[in-house]
Amino acid sequence: MGVFKIILVLTLVLVSNTIESQDAENKALYDTIMELDKTYFTAYNDCDMKTQSEFYDEDIEFYHDMGGLATDKAELLKSIEKNICGKVTRTLIEESVEVHPIKGFGAVQIGMHKFYNNLEPNAISKPTKFIVIWKKTDSKWLMSRVISLH
Repeated sequence: MGVFKIILVLTLVLVSNTIESQDAENKALYDTIMELDKTYFTAYNDCDMKTQSEFYDEDIEFYHDMGGLATDKAELLKSIEKNICGKVTRTLIEESVEVHPIKGFGAVQIGMHKFYNNLEPNAISKPTKFIVIWKKTDSKWLMSRVISLH
């Protein structure tokens, strides 16, 4: 085997090992974010305001295409309690979710979900897009920025 072929084979092996290692890291991050999503939205659907509160960063920025920008955590939670509790439930379209690391900060989650109006059970629910910037602290993950589109 020529030197070029040996170098090519070694390069492919190194790249393959790096990709497998990277995929394992990304899989772990993906699994973590999906579990956080599940826990948060179980609380959202069940109107568990205490649990929801624990997920939001104090410096939250929540962008909603219809509701505008919310930057006050307490006001955001009051709005959810008033407008969502018992009225709306959310389901995730799991196959749509992408999770990407943000070096030195956390992760970004991008995906699609559906909201169902509990007061109008025959209403059609269309998939909508969302983006969540997750902030990793020493002890937990927090929703730092949220973009919700309908």
